[in-house]
Amino acid sequence: MTRPIAQIVARHFSVGLSDVYAKDRGCAQVALALAGEFVPFAVNVAAAEASETVRPFLNVAEQLGALFAGLSGDYNQIHTNAVFAAAGTFGKRVAHGLLVQSIATGLAVQSGVIEGTVLAFRELECKFSLPVYIGDTVHVEIDIVDIKAFPRLKGGNVTMKYAVVNQDGAAVQRGNWVMLVKSRG
Repeated sequence: MTRPIAQIVARHFSVGLSDVYAKDRGCAQVALALAGEFVPFAVNVAAAEASETVRPFLNVAEQLGALFAGLSGDYNQIHTNAVFAAAGTFGKRVAHGLLVQSIATGLAVQSGVIEGTVLAFRELECKFSLPVYIGDTVHVEIDIVDIKAFPRLKGGNVTMKYAVVNQDGAAVQRGNWVMLVKSRG
């Protein structure tokens, strides 16, 4: 039996969502490798040449886990029950892997690399390397590894190699994203 989102929010949220977001934006190293004449609209070539570092990050607060459980219907006790999780493999509750993946794409938008330019998220390849615990802080590191122009679509595929990194500097998720991105003009 699924529970209404309102019940999840009423039961688990003791602070507003704005408290979840850190006030300091920090943490996504973006190294851009531009190929051919296709250049994603959001890319600042001068900044790319200077290896500009942008640093958005997010604390994986309990409120986010509760909301994600309500939205997805995944109430697995490893995510939602501290007593159950304490006796398990990881010794405490872990965040949903797909919640962390969603946070990573949001952080990519906040970094400015794909803000306002993505036409479609086309492919996702991901390995969950380490657990992300409730209360961990994560950021995303992105390298543009391939660009393929599709002039008829007025854009192209941008392949991004990414790693989600926790507060200890450990990569907890890694993989590739392929997004269809608008070109300039």
